[in-house]
Amino acid sequence: MAGRGTPATSLLVKRSITHRLHSYEHDPRSSYGLEAASALGVSPDRVFKTLLAEVDGVLTVGVVPVVHQLDLKALAAAVGGKRAKMADVALAERTTGYVAGGISPLGQRKRLATVLDQSALGLETMFCSGGRRGLEIEVAPSDLVALLSARVAPIAALT
Repeated sequence: MAGRGTPATSLLVKRSITHRLHSYEHDPRSSYGLEAASALGVSPDRVFKTLLAEVDGVLTVGVVPVVHQLDLKALAAAVGGKRAKMADVALAERTTGYVAGGISPLGQRKRLATVLDQSALGLETMFCSGGRRGLEIEVAPSDLVALLSARVAPIAALT
């Protein structure tokens, strides 16, 4: 399994984006993002989770540090919407082609509006899911923004 590519990793290779892959053994009893930070020995502020929300009925991706929650009101404002709610997990999985805990902002089945929390821009590199549990991609935030045509906004709220 560790040698198999994912749509996320394939996209990075196809676009010649500098990145590093990091694998770890996923424990089903653990919290995905915090587990990744611990397993990889990096600050949780550098590990980001990919969350799907419905903003005025339209699926939208929010990418925030694993130590924070997604501020739904801020996400809605970032995309010019009024109301946001977390998307149903089954809908998120069907739309992205990934399973919960392994949803990558990259290589999703359907291209969705994406907002990256502004804290990422202060980092040289950040980590996001590689498209399956136990696989993280280390990439420059600016490359992620450019590749996804992502907006950058303060969308993280303290937990």
